[in-house]
Amino acid sequence: MRLNTPKVGNTNWKYILGEIFLIFVGINLAVWFNNWNASKAISKNKEQAVLKIEGEIQSNLEELQSSWERNGSIPLFIQDFRSLTTDDEDRVLITVTEMQDFKTKYSSFFTPLDSLDVGSDKFAYTYETFINLEIAALSKIAWETSKSTGIFNEFEFDCLYGLESMYNLQGLVKQEYGNALEALQKEDIDKLIRVLVFIDQLDDQLEEKYQEMLQNLNDCK
Repeated sequence: MRLNTPKVGNTNWKYILGEIFLIFVGINLAVWFNNWNASKAISKNKEQAVLKIEGEIQSNLEELQSSWERNGSIPLFIQDFRSLTTDDEDRVLITVTEMQDFKTKYSSFFTPLDSLDVGSDKFAYTYETFINLEIAALSKIAWETSKSTGIFNEFEFDCLYGLESMYNLQGLVKQEYGNALEALQKEDIDKLIRVLVFIDQLDDQLEEKYQEMLQNLNDCK
């Protein structure tokens, strides 16, 4: 008996190679598209992080300047107040004109209550003094939030170093404000003056850091 052997058709290598090529191209396009989407998402997240930090720095700068407009006068007031002549009852001995000038200059810290004519154009004034320390509300929420997301891993080293340095100095300023508040609560006026003078120096440095970072922040994107 003779068996019929099935015929094996010719292999179409062009078709097979074409299919392999299409699969290869498809895989590479998919990888490229995923990478493109990931890169786009990272760029968007970086831009949002920068915008939030920029807003935070601008707000902190305004807060810093506003608080020091008031706090900066405290050491001057204490110095000038201590230079006034007083009597045994701790009343200020001063002329009416001098009192008006002093009251106008330090209206936020000093209020005359009553006066007694003691002769020689001078009056003995009873008074109230009050020092309200304005604590600058310096935020770092945007900075901490952005760090927690890990997006800063995509930033340049110089940018991260600048931000870290700026926020560290900001933390030192807040710490010194805490020391000033403690000195005021304990009525340690000499320590209060020392701390406020130090804060003045730190404020100048921090303001410079803020301004510098606002100018260079776009380089972080």
